[in-house]
Amino acid sequence: MIEQEFVLLGLLKESPKHGYEIKRKIKEILSLFAGIEIKSIYYPLKILEKKGLIDKHTSKVGRRPQRNVYKLTSKGQARFKELLTKSFMDFKRPQFSLDLSLYFLKYIKQSEGKRRLRGRIFILNRIANGLKKLLNNNRVKLSKPSRLILEHNLELLQAETRFLDYFIKAV
Repeated sequence: MIEQEFVLLGLLKESPKHGYEIKRKIKEILSLFAGIEIKSIYYPLKILEKKGLIDKHTSKVGRRPQRNVYKLTSKGQARFKELLTKSFMDFKRPQFSLDLSLYFLKYIKQSEGKRRLRGRIFILNRIANGLKKLLNNNRVKLSKPSRLILEHNLELLQAETRFLDYFIKAV
C-alpha cells in the first residue's frame, strides 16, 4: 500500500483530481516509467480518506455527472513529504525477472532459448521505439523530470538489449 499511497498522494499534490483523472495519469504517464498498475484506485482513496490524508468533495461541471474530487489535507501533505524523503534513500537491488529464466535456461533446448531471447529483444526494441517517438513528439509536453526519466528508461532498455545480444552469442 505504501507505493500506492505515495503515487496517489503525489498526484494529488499536483492538484485536486477526480478518480478517473487519477487513473488516467497513472496509466498514461506513471506506468511508462514506474511500472505501476493500480487496478482499483477507489478503495485506496477511501483508505487515505479514512486516515485523514485526503478530503473528498462532490463536483458537477456542466452537463457531466457529479464526480468525487480528491485533494490533499495538511496531514496528507506531511505524509507525502515523508514518503518522498524516504524514497530517495530506499536502496533495493534491481530485480530482473529475466535473470531467473536465464539461470534455468539449461532446461530447454538451446535453439528454443535463443528464439525466446530474440523475441524479447524484438519487444524491447518496440518499447524503446515507442519511448523515442514519445520523446521526439513535440505535441506532447513533458516536464523536465518526466523527459529525463523516460530517457533513463530508454537507456535501460537499450542496455538490456545489448546484454541479450551478447548473451545469445556467448551461450
